Order: sequence, then C-alpha cells, then structure tokens
Amino acid sequence: MSDNGVTTASHLERAAFIALAAFAAALQISIAIAQILLTVAGALWVALLITRQERITVPRWSWFLGAYAGLTLMSAMMSLAPITSITDSKQLLLFLIVPGVYRLARGRKALTIATVIISVGAASAIVGIVQYGILEYDNLGSRPQGLLTHYMTYSGLLMLVAGMAAARLLFHGRDRTWPALVLPALLVALALTFTRSAMVGTCVGIGMLLVLKDFRLLALAPIVAVLFIAVAPEQVTARLYSTFDLQDKTARDRVAMIRTGVRLVRDYPVMGVGPDMVKEVYADYRDPAAVQESNPHLHNVPIQIAAERGIPALLVWMALVVALTRGLVQLLRTGTYRSLPAGGLAAVASMLAAGMFEYNFGDSEFLMLWLVLVTLPFAADADTVTSHVPTAEPA
Repeated sequence: MSDNGVTTASHLERAAFIALAAFAAALQISIAIAQILLTVAGALWVALLITRQERITVPRWSWFLGAYAGLTLMSAMMSLAPITSITDSKQLLLFLIVPGVYRLARGRKALTIATVIISVGAASAIVGIVQYGILEYDNLGSRPQGLLTHYMTYSGLLMLVAGMAAARLLFHGRDRTWPALVLPALLVALALTFTRSAMVGTCVGIGMLLVLKDFRLLALAPIVAVLFIAVAPEQVTARLYSTFDLQDKTARDRVAMIRTGVRLVRDYPVMGVGPDMVKEVYADYRDPAAVQESNPHLHNVPIQIAAERGIPALLVWMALVVALTRGLVQLLRTGTYRSLPAGGLAAVASMLAAGMFEYNFGDSEFLMLWLVLVTLPFAADADTVTSHVPTAEPA
C-alpha cells in the first residue's frame, strides 16, 4: 500500500472509531441519532475494509447469530403475512453491529467504548432522577424515561449499563472511583422507573458478578435489600412487592401469555406464525385467564421466539447464548481487560432474567446496546493470543 493509501486508511480508522463511539453514546439519547451514526460508522467500516483489502472477521459465537437470522428470514417468507414479516425482519441488519464493533474497537479502544457507555449512562440516570423528583414522573401512568421515548427501553438500557458499571467496579485493575460514583445513580434511576423485569434482571446480573468475584460478597445482598426498603419511596417498594403477588393483574397476564404462546407453538412448531404476527393472531389463541384483550408480543423472549419463528430458531438462539457465555467465561479468565467479559456476562444474565417477563431481545435500542456490550470483550483481544495470564487493567 502506498504512503497515501496508508494515510487514507489511518484517517478512515480514526473516523470509523469516532463514529462508533458516538453511536454507542447516542443509544441512550436518541434512536434516530444512533441509527444515523450507526450508518456512518458502517459506511466508514466498509470503506476501511476495501482500502486495506481486509476480510470481514467475526467472533465464533456470531455464526449462531447468522443462523438465527437465516431461520428468521425463512419464517418471514412462510409467514401468515409474508410482507409484514419481511418488513419487520429489517431489524436483522442490526446484527452487523457485531462484525463492526469486532473490527473497529480492537484493544484498548474497547475499554474506551465501555467508558463512554457508562458515562452517558450516568447522565441519563440523572435525567431520570430529575424527572421523578421534580417533573412528577412518579407513578405507573407517568414514569421516568430519560431522553428516550418509553420507560421500558430506558429501564432496559439502565440495566445493561449498571451491569457494565458493576463489572468495572469489581474487575477493573484500578481507578474504580468513577464506576463507584455512577452505579448508585444508575440503580436509583432504574428503581424509579417501577420496571420490575429490569429490577430482577439487574439483581441477577450484579449478583452473578459478585459470585464470580468472590462468593462471600453475596453476604452484602441482604444488607443492600434492607437499605433499599428503608430509603426507597413507598411507590417503588409497593411495586417491587407486587412482583410476588399472584393476584397482580400484570403477573396473571404474563402467565396467560405464556399459555397463549404454547398454543401457538403447538400449531406452528417449525416456522412459527412469522415475525410481527403474534399480535395479529393473539385474539384467536388468547388464554381465557388473560387480562388484556390484545398484546403486541408475549412478554417472554423464548416463548416469543418459538411462537414467531419456530422451535428450530429457538434452539439456535439458545445455542447462541451458550456459545457466547462460554466465550465470555474464557475471556474472563484470560482476557486483557477482565471488566469487559464480566460486563458481557452481566448483560447476558440480565437479558435472560428480564427476558422472562419482557421481550427485550426484540427492542431495537436494547438489542443494539446489548450487541455492543457482548462484542467488546472479543474485540479487545481479537489481535492477541488469549492464553496468557490476565493482567491488571490500566487506568
């Protein structure tokens, strides 16, 4: 490559990384801005590949993501309404985030992206707290949503960022002051959204990190629980208690939706009813105990995938989760920046836990941030041999 070619490639590399970092930051601010920046980063990434004559590389687990995408497209083509399902399947383009992050966030750049995400999360949390405390977003009809358009998306992103902040606090080599300051704000903002699924997911994700760091740290859980109950607003504690109330309307409706999903899977076991089609057939399969007359989805990730896309797609999705988890566990043992795979594991655990009560894997903003967080650990060590002993992370 000529000197001019080297210079062009260097400029493209820098610009693509800046666009990627800006995209990661914008995810917690505006979906429209984030999509624009993702498009810019993608275009620069492709230009960089062409300039340097590189092949597209991906982490091994992402092959399952590709297989899941393929089965989704097959389901869409065999859908009860193919045009509707194929149109909905445009979300599969977001899977390109994985090779993009894997290429552009190599080495220490991955840690920088994680820092950007945590820092923007801190600002987003403050916005939510202000909304609750000053702007009267303090009830189920009006909940904090940050700068986003829906409280469920906001709480889901807070959950993911809280997991990464906790991972940085527990597994980073030094300079843990920033995540120590940010984490409480994230947890407070999350609690003020009244979103039980995200609260459960956060508890599972951070609880898993405590076990991975030192099992004895779980002794802190009862102390934190008591402090939370003592200082949390009554509306928040009441909402949390309702999680265990079998007479709660939303809890009963969640159970009814699972039964509805099982009926759908029995009738459409191979390809499902098609992406975005559950809401169209819900009335025909609605469980007698259901509270809502209609629902856009089944509020459960595995059930939704099986009902929409069929049992084979669900099995591939499960294989994806297993392969991803195994890769992250290996990197936690051998990776250069151990906070990154720890944060990735927290993202997986919290997604699975919250996903039992909410179809978070189908939320574009949530999915984009989740894909970034679980890919960063692999990008960080993509250019190194990962059989070395972990080193203390630099500041």
